[in-house]
Parts: sequence; C-alpha cells; structure tokens
Amino acid sequence: MLMQLPTFAVVIVYLLAALLPALFLMRYIYRKDKIEKEPKGMLVGLVFLGVAAAVVAIILESLGINILSRFLVEGTPAHTIVMAFLVVAVVEEGAKFVFLLWRTWRDPNFNYRFDGVVYAVFVSLGFAAFENISYVMGYGLGTAVARALLAIPAHMGFAVFMGYFYARAKRCQDDGNVRGKRRNLWAAFFVAVLLHGFYDACALLGTVLSTLLFLAFVIAMYIIVIRLVKKESRNDQPV
Repeated sequence: MLMQLPTFAVVIVYLLAALLPALFLMRYIYRKDKIEKEPKGMLVGLVFLGVAAAVVAIILESLGINILSRFLVEGTPAHTIVMAFLVVAVVEEGAKFVFLLWRTWRDPNFNYRFDGVVYAVFVSLGFAAFENISYVMGYGLGTAVARALLAIPAHMGFAVFMGYFYARAKRCQDDGNVRGKRRNLWAAFFVAVLLHGFYDACALLGTVLSTLLFLAFVIAMYIIVIRLVKKESRNDQPV
C-alpha cells in the first residue's frame, strides 16, 4: 500500500519515521531543563552542528577503516572490536565533542549544570537524526523501528554522560580548578567513547554472548541515563 502513495508522500513518511524519535528525545531533555531554558535558536544551531559532525565522521571513518584494514583482516573479531572503539566511537564522539566545545564553552548561556547535558544531547541527536535518515532511506521503515528503540536513545545516552562531565569541567574552570577542568573534559570524551565502542562492538560481533551483553548493556544504560537525567534536572545548580 505504501508503494501506491505519491513519491513525495513516501519521502515525507520516511523522513518523519527517521526524525520523530530524535525530536521526541530532544523535547524530553528540553522539558527537563527546569530553571532556565536555553535559547531555541542556539539549540537549533546545535542540532545542525550535530549534522556537521556526522558529515565529518563519515569522511574520517572511511579513512580510519581503510587504514585499519591494512593491519587487521576484515570480518575478524579483532577488526570488529578495534573498529568499534578506535574508529567509529573515537571519530563520532570526537566530532560531536569538538563542535560542542567550540559552540558552547564560552557562551554566556552556559551557566547551569544541566545545560551541559542539554547541549551535548542536542548535538548528539542532530548527529543521530542525520544518520537515521540515511539508514531509513536506504533500508526501509523496518529499520526505523529498530533504530528508534536502540540507536537513537543510545546516542542520547552517550551524550548524557558526556554532558554530565562537560558541565563539571565548566564548574571547575569557574572555580579556578585547572586540573579538575582537564580531568572532566577528558572524562566527557572518553566515557562517551567507551560506552559507544562497547555498544557497537557487541552489536557487530553477532555472537550469542555479544548479543546477550548488548541487551543487558542497553537496558542498564537506559535505566541509568533516565535516573541521571532526573537527578541532574532536580539538583541543577549554577556552574
């Protein structure tokens, strides 16, 4: 029945299927920002910086995979694990982090701890939405359902942890704690990389054990992320 619809309508349906999960999660995080809402123009800009990060990541991941293939045989567990952590996770979280830092670190609106979570999530979901469009257009609506339940919330989860440490780094800077600032900035990046790498490695390996680990990891991360968002929202304070 879907194929009988006009081409334009089909494209709209696919775009909505790709974008709605990210928009829903953006709205969720935005509503949790209780004390002082961030400017909507700034948040839209962060979403588009997430798109820019996705474009940069596509280029760098292609280069990284080509280099990795010279050292490890494609399809082997070693290749899959190294690619997941050192190529995909490092490149994607690194691109998000660079744009996040560039746009928000010196912005006067960055004055509350929960702002770090909001900024990181909007960049990450801009990245995820762009990525999701390519998957849904390429593989169909069935992919949209799976990614709405897994990939999109996972990107938000990585971003919540990134934003958690990012905000603490900002607080450390304002307190003159240079070591604390540096430590938390590195934590913002590396924790996101470790979570992302583990997620991708388990998903890509395809063994019974990796699948069980993947399911357990996803459930645990979602529970922790929801609790962390509620806690940070409830206990928000100036940086």
